[in-house]
Amino acid sequence: MNLSSLQPAAGSVKVGKRVGRGQGSGRGGTSARGHKGAQSRSGYSRKTGFEGGQMPLQRRLPKFGFNNINRIEYKALNLDAIQALAEKIGATVITPELISEHGLLARKDLVKILNRGEITSAVEIHAHGFSASAVESIEKAGGKAVKL
Repeated sequence: MNLSSLQPAAGSVKVGKRVGRGQGSGRGGTSARGHKGAQSRSGYSRKTGFEGGQMPLQRRLPKFGFNNINRIEYKALNLDAIQALAEKIGATVITPELISEHGLLARKDLVKILNRGEITSAVEIHAHGFSASAVESIEKAGGKAVKL
């Protein structure tokens, strides 16, 4: 094998149409663009979503929905994940920074603790939000829920 024998895999390279190379080629004259009109001209580009004059899909469908600019999105973290983390590293205080260091959430995420699973160790948990049942479970286990 050498550089002169290298070639692409079979079927991976498509040979382009050779247009405007005489009538005998079958693509001469109008160069496979049909007769006249905007689409036959150079520089023509069809608008995104244009359907040949038919009412486009994005205009046929009704508007719906609403995005609240004041919405605060929390990432949920359950008590079973907190318990596993506490056992793994032997921590008594769990903060969002510690959670992100161990790859459970991203550094910038706002953390909300939810009550799935159970917590047995007395852990002080710092988070941006807690469900009422999660706070109850944490305090029942002898821990503390600190809202940031």
